[in-house]
Amino acid sequence: MTITKVEIVDGCISCGICEQTCPEVFEIPDTARVKAGADLNKFEAKIKEAAEACPVAVIKVS
Repeated sequence: MTITKVEIVDGCISCGICEQTCPEVFEIPDTARVKAGADLNKFEAKIKEAAEACPVAVIKVS
């Protein structure tokens, strides 16, 4: 599956799991967000791992 979009919907608790799992794509300056220009396909496995590990399930991958 090629990832075309990654977003973080409302409800992020800024736990840091996404940033720890895939710092190439996620950052948490205040609440989690996807880095602009991140290469989604290069880090597909780590993005999926972060989404699955999110305790509030707010990382959406399509």
